[in-house]
Amino acid sequence: MAEGDGVVSEMSWRAVLAGAERELAAAGVPSPRVDAELLAAHVLGIPRAQLALLGAGRAVEQDRLAEFRALIARRATRVPLQYLLGTAPMGPVDVVVGPGVFVPRLETELLLEWGLRALVGVPKPLVVDLCTGSGALAAAVAASRPDADVYAVELDPEALSWARRNLGDRALLVHGDVTDPGLLPELHGRVDLVLANPPYVPEGTPVPPEVADHDPHRAVFAGADGLAVIRPLVVLAIRLLRPGGALAIEHDDTHATAAPAVLAGHAELTDVVEHPDLAGRPRFVTGARVAP
Repeated sequence: MAEGDGVVSEMSWRAVLAGAERELAAAGVPSPRVDAELLAAHVLGIPRAQLALLGAGRAVEQDRLAEFRALIARRATRVPLQYLLGTAPMGPVDVVVGPGVFVPRLETELLLEWGLRALVGVPKPLVVDLCTGSGALAAAVAASRPDADVYAVELDPEALSWARRNLGDRALLVHGDVTDPGLLPELHGRVDLVLANPPYVPEGTPVPPEVADHDPHRAVFAGADGLAVIRPLVVLAIRLLRPGGALAIEHDDTHATAAPAVLAGHAELTDVVEHPDLAGRPRFVTGARVAP
């Protein structure tokens, strides 16, 4: 069907989606069809699932088609999908993201789910999110457990501005360095759960353009072995946790043995367990503060 009268018919729209998928695939985008559909749904203001229902009298305006094509062109240059959408999901919340802040990944939702299970039966829990970045984990915990007192720690000023937008009064945002073992002295020995998605990629590791060109370097890379932040962060976490309190830290998929070894090297921690992501890759490690 032809374009006309400022609208594009159902068949033409489907052809546009197919063309967008081909353009993104040629640019090396890992999930071209998904990205094309998410951008189309964003432009049209509908859930992605409703794209299949386009037609039956539903027309697509030319200006929306132009907006869609412009977004596809930017995605083809490997601008992160979340920058184009303006948000990234984390469990029950969507957080605003853009240049200057690390984009939360879906894999981190597994760490979130583990943490929330660790809080079952804990009344009015005290939770600390270290290296909060956009504030995604802290916001998700606060939304899932409205009775919780949530602290979110971030060092980078640009990331802090994004976290401030996402957290509002749902969590106490702290400008601090997680490698400082004396941070948050008022919370030492009181925290029920510490979560962390710190920088963990070894320097020199090849990463996709979305990461290399857009994620802040200091939010991604952490020394030659990727553990430069995790090692001191564990020391801080031990000081923060109450006896029996839980700890979960995301790490690189090359850290299957190294990250658990860092935790196991501290006599104050027990129940050290490695967890895979949905693709079966090593993704996060958990432990608990030794009870008296």
